Amino acid sequence: MHVPDGFINAPTSAVTGVIAAGAVAVSLRGARRELDERTAPLAGLVAAFIFAVQMLNFPVAAGTSGHLLGGALAAILVGPFTGVLCVSVVLLMQGILFADGGLTALGVNITDMAIVTTVVAYAVFRGLVKVLPRRRRTVTVASFVAALVSVPAAAVAFTLIYAVGGTTDVAIGKVATAMIGVHVLIGIGEAAITALTVGAVIAVRPDLVYGARGLEQRLKLRVNGELVDAPAAAPVPAPAAAGSHRKLWITGLVTSLVLAGFVSFYASASPDGLEKVAHDKGIDKKEEPHASADSPLADYGVKDVSDARLSGGLAGVIGVGVTVAVGSGVFWVVRRRRTSDAEPSSRAAA
Repeated sequence: MHVPDGFINAPTSAVTGVIAAGAVAVSLRGARRELDERTAPLAGLVAAFIFAVQMLNFPVAAGTSGHLLGGALAAILVGPFTGVLCVSVVLLMQGILFADGGLTALGVNITDMAIVTTVVAYAVFRGLVKVLPRRRRTVTVASFVAALVSVPAAAVAFTLIYAVGGTTDVAIGKVATAMIGVHVLIGIGEAAITALTVGAVIAVRPDLVYGARGLEQRLKLRVNGELVDAPAAAPVPAPAAAGSHRKLWITGLVTSLVLAGFVSFYASASPDGLEKVAHDKGIDKKEEPHASADSPLADYGVKDVSDARLSGGLAGVIGVGVTVAVGSGVFWVVRRRRTSDAEPSSRAAA
């Protein structure tokens, strides 16, 4: 659902740019409360994983494909504020390096794909975990539903933005019907990917899943006819926890590299939901050339590498590497700011 340049007029693009900048600023502050020494490295990995899986377009209807948006996945794994930052980093890398999503439309894309999906998904997720049984399985089920809802929500958001600032004269009712219809189908794929990924992380390190914090109920034992809390489990030794964390990070990075560098070659070549609707309804009549069209990595291929499989694989590997580096750098700085903010408070209390 990457909006290219020319779909939305300049004033509306500017307004969404201001909204996106404000949301990123708020998210930078909010992420300080979500990130710690364990989850900050995971956040950079989540951004890289989203980049990789977004390269895997899957067929959803005749001549149409879809791909992960990632807002729900990021929000549940690392928190809603950090999730906005994760998806924003991905969109920035895609726009600058791969000519995917217009640069003048960056505000539109962050507003639609990072803010709307994350906020809607996390709101649905929190609502479900409050009313469903407090179990790990609940997190997976809630993740599925939240991701499913987030995709058509993004389609609605694009339709509203287009209604305000679209550059072509197309009936908004037709745009809404087409966008929501195809993105409900894409949402099923998003939900499956999100639930499977969240479930896999919960199975090995539930303590790292932001959405699972505080959901486990204490085990009850019956003693002399009364239910009492069972003794808390012994904490995992720090070296063992660090080793488990490192293993998870390496596994996630290798998985991302394989998906982007190899599996992406077999992704559907059909246009995604927005591209298909834009072509069918005439929204793309005023699409403008991308400012980064001459990038060495434009269109997810390495310039001057003639073999399509090698070109796309190298581009995917480079994209994962750059995204994990930039994302990890951003979250390391955010984490450092949290630490530096806490130190004066500690000294004042002393």
